[in-house]
Amino acid sequence: MDAAAGDPWGFRQWNADDSAGEDVRYASVGQLSLTYWVNRPLRRLTVRNIVRLG
Repeated sequence: MDAAAGDPWGFRQWNADDSAGEDVRYASVGQLSLTYWVNRPLRRLTVRNIVRLG
């Protein structure tokens, strides 16, 4: 989550085919994956989903 907060657009877009959804991103490190939304006007991240595999 710290990496996503430090560079929110550094991770890939959740659905690259959705031109209106460029602010929904997906980050994955090891067994942890995170889906988050970048709220540009408020300059905040909103975590949508956290999944831990294993």
